[in-house]
Amino acid sequence: MPLPLESQFAKLSQCPPCPNRIQELNGYSVGLDRLSLLGRQIYWTLDVSQAIELGTLTSKLCPQLAAQLGDLVALVRGPLSYLQHGILGALIVIEVHARDVATSLSAENVHSINDFEWISQLRYYWSRDDLFVHAVNAEFLYGYEYLGNSGRLVITPLTDRCYLTLTGALHLKFGGAPAGPAGTGKTETTKDLGKALAIQTVVFNCSDQLDFLAMGKLLKGLASSGAWACFDEFNRIDVEVLSVVAQQIATIQKAQQQRVKRFIFEGVEIPLVPSCAVFITMNPGYAGRTELPDNLKALFRPVAMMVPDYTMIAEISLYSFGFSDAKTLAKKVTSTFKLSSEQLSSQDHYDFGMRAVKTVLCAAGNLKRENPDMDEELICLHAICDVNVPKFLADDLKLFAGVVADLFPGTRERDHLPDHGALPPAIRATCTLLGLKDVQGFLDKCIQLYETTIVRHGLMLVGPTGSAKTKCYKVLAEALTSLKGQRSLAGGTFETVHVSVLNPKSITMGQLYGEFDLLTHEWTDGILSSLIRVGAASMDSNVHWYVFDGPVDAVWIENMNTVLDDNKKLCLSSGEIIKLTEVRAHISSLSTSST
Repeated sequence: MPLPLESQFAKLSQCPPCPNRIQELNGYSVGLDRLSLLGRQIYWTLDVSQAIELGTLTSKLCPQLAAQLGDLVALVRGPLSYLQHGILGALIVIEVHARDVATSLSAENVHSINDFEWISQLRYYWSRDDLFVHAVNAEFLYGYEYLGNSGRLVITPLTDRCYLTLTGALHLKFGGAPAGPAGTGKTETTKDLGKALAIQTVVFNCSDQLDFLAMGKLLKGLASSGAWACFDEFNRIDVEVLSVVAQQIATIQKAQQQRVKRFIFEGVEIPLVPSCAVFITMNPGYAGRTELPDNLKALFRPVAMMVPDYTMIAEISLYSFGFSDAKTLAKKVTSTFKLSSEQLSSQDHYDFGMRAVKTVLCAAGNLKRENPDMDEELICLHAICDVNVPKFLADDLKLFAGVVADLFPGTRERDHLPDHGALPPAIRATCTLLGLKDVQGFLDKCIQLYETTIVRHGLMLVGPTGSAKTKCYKVLAEALTSLKGQRSLAGGTFETVHVSVLNPKSITMGQLYGEFDLLTHEWTDGILSSLIRVGAASMDSNVHWYVFDGPVDAVWIENMNTVLDDNKKLCLSSGEIIKLTEVRAHISSLSTSST
């Protein structure tokens, strides 16, 4: 039987109960604190178990969970701080999954707590004066690692199946190997499972420059700390290095299976924290990938990750942002991308996958937070146009306008253009200062670039030579700098923009990212790693743009994988990880442009 919620919080946080941190909301407690997620999951497990035994899933529990979800959605629309929005958004995502699981159990007529439909879920039990997480026959001690006020991944049936495989692998002291196309959630699912078990998950982007010595250092630290490692694009590593890495991972897994406290690793005795684990993600469809050796394959349980349910993800995300008509709007958002992919021309820079959908959802959430009384359909229309219009060719714009008009009849986005305040005059003044003609088309592109930087921290400027790509970002940077201190409509103030430009094709990979000396094994920083290190260590609120002025190819851009995705980390082949700072102003912390 779980302890009362306040007592559990006191146990977990090692501090006395603090009643004013708990806000009563229609009969159940919602802590505006990270521990509320855990408390809610403990109570949900207890409620579902009791409802299954008493046969009250349909009559009592499902309506109760639906009512609680409605209360949370109403609460998130209120005047809350940035941190409160974050915790309530994560709580809504978990609450939607809780409601869906209860509805599914009711539909399948589950009458026993031992039925597979129930035991296959992640369940939280307070027993033996500690917290344990169960999944089928696997039992894990809760990690108690504070991972920050971050969001949670929307759990789809694909995510559930991945969790099932990964927890089964962990139970047998093996690693997990999600594989599939880009944008299917391989890395994010692994990270979210780590959040569910409160274990730190370190994401590292692998490259062909990685050697067994650097991998040995990483694995030694993981075994000693009990953290998880998720090696992104693992099959980019050279096959000779992979064979040695297989022996290193096998040594750790054997020590875990023997349940020893200390073991010999690479000739050194180190402590072993049994919660440590290694996960790898692979995208088999790309060129330059290595086939994993058989001795390495045997150490991991594979998971095939395919295209997730976009509509379900969009619906739950919109709920977490406070949208009341999330189901209808989610269908419209995903239908827009589906129809666009079918009707528009095929271009290399067009993307209608999960990352594009997520960007639209992020833009819609920002607009909802800034304009809580604005029509929800108009908010989604704004978000779709702001994210997609800048990347379309002139001919495709007409087709896209037709798609949007069919899905949003009677709502004309151009009749409700956002007022960018002082930015357009500042852009015109900058053009005059630089001796440029402030034509309307160029002004529109500068505004579109600004809107894109709000929702993306990595972007690309594409176009033929002489199409003003370089002038576009330079004029925008100067205009934003001239407005320093003034309030922006994106929530925040304009800040000084520092632009660092380099040509990635004019130097070697070692000069760009850093390299080891082959004789002394001494590390030397590259140009990009030096620039990002300075920007990440900066204590001011200025914005830093790192501009790659040159053609994009797989030789150098793949090392930026974890920089450009949600991890926002630059992984060097020395094993060092540089985390980019979060900028909660109108500009993201990184802008990557290419011409």
